[in-house]
Amino acid sequence: MKPMIEVKNIVKKYRLYNKPIDRLKESLSPNKKKYHQEFNALNDVSFIVNKGDAVGILGKNGSGKSTLLKLITGVISPSSGEVIVNGKISAILELGAGFNPEYTGRENIYLNGLMMGYTREEMDEKINSIIDFADIGTFIEQPVKVYSSGMFARLAFAVSINVEPDILIVDEALAVGDIRFQTKCIEKMKELKSNGTTILFVSHATEQVKRFCNKAVWIKEGKVKAEGASSEIVDLYEDYMKHGNDYFGAANTNSVAVNRAFDKSDEETIILPEDPNILASITNVNITKDELKSFDQLEIEVIYEIYENFIEDILIGVALYTPKRDYIFGPNTHLEKIEIPKSFGRHSIKYIVPKLPLMGGTYCIDVGIFSNEGLICLNYKENANQFVVTNDYFSEGLVYLNHRWEVVK
Repeated sequence: MKPMIEVKNIVKKYRLYNKPIDRLKESLSPNKKKYHQEFNALNDVSFIVNKGDAVGILGKNGSGKSTLLKLITGVISPSSGEVIVNGKISAILELGAGFNPEYTGRENIYLNGLMMGYTREEMDEKINSIIDFADIGTFIEQPVKVYSSGMFARLAFAVSINVEPDILIVDEALAVGDIRFQTKCIEKMKELKSNGTTILFVSHATEQVKRFCNKAVWIKEGKVKAEGASSEIVDLYEDYMKHGNDYFGAANTNSVAVNRAFDKSDEETIILPEDPNILASITNVNITKDELKSFDQLEIEVIYEIYENFIEDILIGVALYTPKRDYIFGPNTHLEKIEIPKSFGRHSIKYIVPKLPLMGGTYCIDVGIFSNEGLICLNYKENANQFVVTNDYFSEGLVYLNHRWEVVK
């Protein structure tokens, strides 16, 4: 079966001029002098949307989301690349787009139907359901230039989702309108989705994307940052938006050296530090997987070296943090009465969480080696490693708490 939408290596460039007159200067310049700067709104974007998919498009303002939708609908053309669409599109890109402000609501319904390829007779069969859905009363007979933004949204949605499109594209239109209207729109979109309509859905309300869409594409600075199951991509995107830095993909190896390289072939060779006050150090912090799901097993291997013959009260601590340094959990071997090697040499212990209760997001691992019941820090490695948790949607928050519900009445 052919995909409904194929986006192939799309590039969209715009010319930016400092002053309007520069555009004229450039066109008349005999030596072809450039007065513009090129801006890539989209840069080598590719993805496929299959029949019946509901795909959320995520990204900050200015990331290229709306440009992408305009390319798919044919409102603008790509600078290079190709967009292939197999089916009739109904799109809500901007409130009032495709409406003639001098026409009444009723007349604009017929106008939009005509632009989508329907005859007047075919629209006669649909118009009552569209008017009922819009529910704007007698304003349907008034010029749309007197409509509020909420009325625009109602009429635009009513037209778009009651004309049986093969592909429905919605760009932030749900942000306008009351809760009852938003609920009605979502219910209608669910009905279209169950009937096989393909939906592209742009919204800053990431929970709507997670709950309504089965797939998502994250656009960052004009490029596809990630695509896949909506719940997983939303987790990654929300984590990026919370912390402001691109942690996704930072933990892309299963072993990160945090002090100096650990060469297993040279396992027994201990190089004493030049500073005699360094009694012990963390040399490596390894994790078995850097991408997990809630309730996966997390294994953290801590490799450390002791430079004294024996340190009686040495202990290891492992702490989990968010990238913004919100402390989650931090046990140590002394508190939990775990005996660890204390003699000269290189040693290895594992910290294991059999069922990780963390919800979606990026998490940092700190590791420290201490003495005197944790009062003296011998060596501490902040953000020694990282891992990412993504999930199918089943709950919200930072950690999953075991719980139960009871119906009282």
